[in-house]
Amino acid sequence: MRTETANPRTTDLDAMSTLEVLQAINAEDRTVAAAVQRVLPAVARAVDLVVAARQQGGRLVYVGAGTSGRLGLLDAVECPPTFGTAPSEVVGLLAGGDGAFAVAVEGAEDDEDLAVADLEALGVGPADVVVGLAASGRTPYVLAALRHAGRVGAGSVSVACNPGSPVSALADVAVEVDTGPEALTGSTRLKAGTAQKMVCNMLSTAAMVRTGKVYKNLMVDVRPTNAKLVDRARRIVAGAAGVDEGRADAALRAADGHAKTAVVMLLAGCDAPAARDRLAAHGGRVREAVAG
Repeated sequence: MRTETANPRTTDLDAMSTLEVLQAINAEDRTVAAAVQRVLPAVARAVDLVVAARQQGGRLVYVGAGTSGRLGLLDAVECPPTFGTAPSEVVGLLAGGDGAFAVAVEGAEDDEDLAVADLEALGVGPADVVVGLAASGRTPYVLAALRHAGRVGAGSVSVACNPGSPVSALADVAVEVDTGPEALTGSTRLKAGTAQKMVCNMLSTAAMVRTGKVYKNLMVDVRPTNAKLVDRARRIVAGAAGVDEGRADAALRAADGHAKTAVVMLLAGCDAPAARDRLAAHGGRVREAVAG
């Protein structure tokens, strides 16, 4: 596996100065975006699979162990505040449970029965998409999860950093980001982890864009659950509608804090109930709601 081979550019890592170590790591990191760029067509197919699932009430379910699983869980927990989704819409399953986020659970990644039990507990079925994250491409927990997804008719995506990975053979869409040898041999929390984070960012963000959670490039479904997000929602409404923050604040209050509703109110010149009706009639898409 390329992720496990020694990197000829960093064989003297232990003899380098602090700055040289950082320069070596940074030089390797600069190759990651290009590696992800090469697999964008596969990522696009994965996004379309997630979009189709969301349109029929299905879920995006990340599955992984160790760093890979933590990255999936991290992406999942960021979706509700960013896109106003319910916690059940994007889910992260980490081998060993949520407690394994902070403390490694020995042997969990090798437990295939655990993966099946986790997916069964979630009730994964034909409407859902399971995304298996595995830098090596051979993690037993992920392999078992993808096999189970196939048995129950769920869509499946694999994200690995080794070409020809076993997980790829089990997925409807295989995303293989060839990040090559790590600066520190076998430490896939480095380039492979960065690549997986980038792919997760793309999967969730593009899927939410395609399902009406974004207007222009603004998070109009943001949940203003703290002072920072209240201020952000006000600025989003002001920018989207081309009004000052005073008018944006008034619209937000009338819309019960829902930025998307406030934007439609201001752009379509209607009250909150009418804005909600417009959004409901157009699948939550602001452009169509304003035009319609």
